[in-house]
Formats: sequence, C-alpha cells, structure tokens
Amino acid sequence: MKKKQIIYIVLITLIMPVMIKAQTNKAATNYLNVTGPIVFDNKSFKLNWSSHPSANFYKQEYLTKGEDASKYKMMLLIDVTAGETNLKNVVSAKIAELKKMKEGNPMVSYEIIQNPKTGEYLLDFLLTANAADGTTSIVERNIYRYKTFTGKAGNKCVMLFAVSSRAYAKEVNSFFIALKANRKVLINEMAQCKMPEISIK
Repeated sequence: MKKKQIIYIVLITLIMPVMIKAQTNKAATNYLNVTGPIVFDNKSFKLNWSSHPSANFYKQEYLTKGEDASKYKMMLLIDVTAGETNLKNVVSAKIAELKKMKEGNPMVSYEIIQNPKTGEYLLDFLLTANAADGTTSIVERNIYRYKTFTGKAGNKCVMLFAVSSRAYAKEVNSFFIALKANRKVLINEMAQCKMPEISIK
C-alpha cells in the first residue's frame, strides 16, 4: 500500500467517527445543561449530538441550522472530564497525538498558546486527508480552548470548548488562502468569547 494511501486511511479513521456518531444519534441529550443555542462567530449553533461514554466524560457537538454532520463547515464542541485537575497533562496528551499524526502527514501543524492570567490553554491545529489520487480532499482547522472549573457538587473538572472548521475538495485552496490571511481572527474570537456555563446532571 502506498504511503499516501496509508495517510488517507489513518486520517479518515480519526475524522470519520465524529461524522458517523452525529448522524446516528438524532435525539441528543443535553448532559451538560448548556443553555442553547450557542452564538459564536455571529452564528447560532444548536446541540446536534452528545455522548456520555464513561462515568466522568461528556461530549457534545453543535451545528448551525441546515448543516450536515457528515460535511459540516463549522462545528462547536464541548468536552468535560470530571475529576480531572491537571490541565497541562490533558493538553500534553493532545499534542502527543498530533505529533504522532505528523509523522505520517507533514501537513499536520499546531500552535499552543497559554494565558498566564487564567491558566487556560489554546491549541490551534490543522489536519488534512487525501483522496486516492493524492490531492487534499479535506482540510480541518481546530481551535481547542481548555480550562478547569469546579462543578456545583464541588468536583474539579477540565472543560474543552472548541471550534472546528472544514473545507472539502475544490474549496481547500481557498480555505488555505483565507487561513493564511486571517488566521488570528478566529483565535482571538475563541480566546475572548464567554465559555458556555456547565452543570453536569
């Protein structure tokens, strides 16, 4: 199997589960009691999919009206890990994952930004997937914002609030051009936005 085909399979394996899960769960449960819709980038996002796969982990995904989870252009994500207090370890684990992916795909890139006043982290990273002919079929840019908080029950938690943007096939080149010109815009918006209020059921 050619190396570019291996890269394609690996990245699609990582990217596709989000699409599949969001499509198969039509009645999303608001486990985190987030008041919606969430407004970000002057767009209104509604809860589309959620999961509570373990006792201490919750995940919710949000899309704008008319967006399809299998081919979204922008998605918001909220992850909460209850009982976790070491924010640096959580961020380091994600960076290790990206470094591993970069070994097979040099297009993978990332930047980590820490806010010394709040202790929060921003992780800005880029993923791509290739078609069988080697052209880029999907480009995905994610900005993850990590923070710790104390729940109503007094339990410490780590929260991830993220925005994921994508382009497909013929839109990929335009996406890269716009990203180069306006990369800081979305970073600043994510850094300055009010984090959703969480109340775990």
